[in-house]
Amino acid sequence: MSNRHLARSIVLQTIFEWDFRNLSREDALVSLIKNNKEFGEGDPDTSFMDNLLKGVIDKKGELDNIIIKAAPDWPIDKISLVDRNILRIGLYELLFSDRKEVPAKVAINEAIELAKSYSGEKSGGFINGVLGTIYKEIGEPGKDEVSKKKHNRDIPFEKMPIRRLVGAVIYTRRNDEIFFAFVHDVFGRWTLSKGRLENGEDAKLGVKREIKAELGIDIDVEDQLQNNEYVANHPEDGKIRKQVTYFLAKSEMKDLKLGDSGGLDDAKWFKLQDIQNLNFYDDILPIITKAITILGMRSR
Repeated sequence: MSNRHLARSIVLQTIFEWDFRNLSREDALVSLIKNNKEFGEGDPDTSFMDNLLKGVIDKKGELDNIIIKAAPDWPIDKISLVDRNILRIGLYELLFSDRKEVPAKVAINEAIELAKSYSGEKSGGFINGVLGTIYKEIGEPGKDEVSKKKHNRDIPFEKMPIRRLVGAVIYTRRNDEIFFAFVHDVFGRWTLSKGRLENGEDAKLGVKREIKAELGIDIDVEDQLQNNEYVANHPEDGKIRKQVTYFLAKSEMKDLKLGDSGGLDDAKWFKLQDIQNLNFYDDILPIITKAITILGMRSR
């Protein structure tokens, strides 16, 4: 057993006790020292274990909220004690660890290995499914992520498979006011609705189809706004370059009915003056700004 895998196993043992016995943070740290002496077989990276345990405990509420949204059919208190703490460890490493130290795929694979070793027969698939749903969304932050991935030693950027997507800044007008439709993801960000473009499909027809499927509304596609690219990590396909073409699109003011979209938990219309307070990804802001500029010029 590698030192890091052993270290994660000892942290899992400790978090299990902390959860089951409702221990304080301080008592959990004492328990970690005890468990390390008993199971550590020497020194399996005490600093790593200490940081991982503290991180999971300190961010428990945030981690649980994301798990709840990523696995809506599995209430957190109904997930087995072992599985939910494996999810907490895997999710913490996936979201908060230094990627140079713990790559995202390693975080997921290690969580699956913990499930195989310490939980039920089907737990590995369950852990993979929940973390995989979240994993798909991690590449979303954008352009800076691309430049880092170029130097990834596993696969050169230029050799990564390319997946084309289409999305839209959707707006409508009512009573001389402009409203925008955004979707909300499990990471707490508002973003643009988008989806996959089929092979050979016209981009404008593709975005109409995807918006209908994701939000249940029809759109009229207007200006092309911007092409965006980022690298996403798919749990099965590995690193993928996602190239997104964004359009400005008009719709009628109708209720948004969020479809079966992985990683999303809400969709709403917002008045133009209210969107400045929303939490967007940095690479989405220039696209929305361009759409507002175009609409402003049309109003003159």
